[in-house]
Amino acid sequence: MSIEVATRLQYIRKKNGLSQRELAKRAGVTNGTISLIEQNRVSPSVGSLKKLLESIPMSLAEFFTFEVEADCSVVSRRVDMPNLGNESIEFYLAGAGVKDRNMGILREVYQPLADTGPEMLVHTGHEGGVIVSGQFELTVDGATWLLDPGDSYYFESRRPHRFRNPSAEHVCEIVSANSPPSF
Repeated sequence: MSIEVATRLQYIRKKNGLSQRELAKRAGVTNGTISLIEQNRVSPSVGSLKKLLESIPMSLAEFFTFEVEADCSVVSRRVDMPNLGNESIEFYLAGAGVKDRNMGILREVYQPLADTGPEMLVHTGHEGGVIVSGQFELTVDGATWLLDPGDSYYFESRRPHRFRNPSAEHVCEIVSANSPPSF
């Protein structure tokens, strides 16, 4: 599912003054289902999305073509930051409703032993971050560093890299930024 569906559903629900619970009740689904869709953790079928939108009411065509109003808000509350990751690595995007962003700012939460996978990541831009809690293992161009709270990193994203929480017991939390935004 695209992030756009998650963002659009949350936007239209809030614009209509509906809580997740109220929308779920109207559509005959659990509020957990709405939450998972808005967090981009599950992908609704076309039929399920149509059923949700009928309870607003809105057609699929309207849903995919309406112009999301520019969000002039300066603050992103924790509940408004969608998780663009998964259960092992959570990526909470600051300013999710901002259009034409020049950078991405994330609160990253790595569960014990979570990593970005065996494949090295390579993409355009620059990225950096500060370790808030736990330990963090960073590998760039074959060199590996173990970072502690307060340590930071910054590098060109075209250099092969990967991230890992080496602890089997503790969560690691990071605040990161990338430009151009990869989310």
